[in-house]
Order: sequence, then structure tokens, then C-alpha cells
Amino acid sequence: MSFEVPGGGNTPSVNSNSGRPDSEHRRPTGAGDDTIAAVGKVSEALECVERARGHLYDLHQLIGHADLLLEDAIGMLEAAGHSDHATRLKQEMLGRNVISGRWTFQIVEDFDDNYWSVFRSEERRVREALQDGKRHVFESEMKERRRTDGHPDHTARP
Repeated sequence: MSFEVPGGGNTPSVNSNSGRPDSEHRRPTGAGDDTIAAVGKVSEALECVERARGHLYDLHQLIGHADLLLEDAIGMLEAAGHSDHATRLKQEMLGRNVISGRWTFQIVEDFDDNYWSVFRSEERRVREALQDGKRHVFESEMKERRRTDGHPDHTARP
């Protein structure tokens, strides 16, 4: 994948109203368009994993809350004289594993230890090797291409 950098070469065009992006987001010397795009894609993939992790934590909290609600419902069924239903729900559902042998906290921990943390390390390794560890270089250059010269809401940085 490659993209066209306005003005050619390896640096984005610079708008005169506010200078260049800060050095932590500037392309390292010698890094080509294809490399910057590829590293950006690795980072984008990690961002998707970060979002998935958030959903996994949502699942963890929602299932935990549902289990607490079910416990209340079981008590209400018992109080209303429906002990047969209460007993069955208590035996079948209350505290049930969501995946064989696991509650959601165990799924979250396994995901964090064996996928998320490894992915973060690998993304960092690629960035350090190919972009001097700089984050969001691709996005910084995209911002430069889209800025309107002289517009107060299009400055390169605060």
C-alpha cells in the first residue's frame, strides 16, 4: 500500500500558519511511504484489538451483573412460593461457567496474558524497528495533507 505525499519526497507538505508536526510524530529519515503505511496498518490492527478487549470487559461485567440479578430473582421466586423454579435456576444457572471451566474473569485474564499483551509488544517492536518508536506517523502525515493553510482550527499542534 502506498499513498501520495503532497510535494513529493518523504515529508508531508508544511502549512505556513503553524509549522510542522512535533518531532515525535515526524517520519524518521529514510522511512519510505510503504513502510509508514505498513506500520500504520499494524497499529490500526492493534487498535481493533483494543476495541475488542473493551467489548470483552463489557461481556465480563454484564455476565457478572446478570448473575447477581439472577440471584435476586431466585430469592424472589422462593419468596413467592416457586421454590421448584428457584431451585432449578440456582442449580443450573447461578455461578455457571460461560465457557467450559471458566468464568468471564478467567477469559479476560487469558486474553490479556496470551493475546493482547503479546500483540502490544509486537506492535511496539515493529514501530521501534521501522519508525524509531514513533506513534501515529501515518495519521500525522494524513493530518498535514488535510490541513487548510491559515485556518485557526487546522494548526499542526496545540
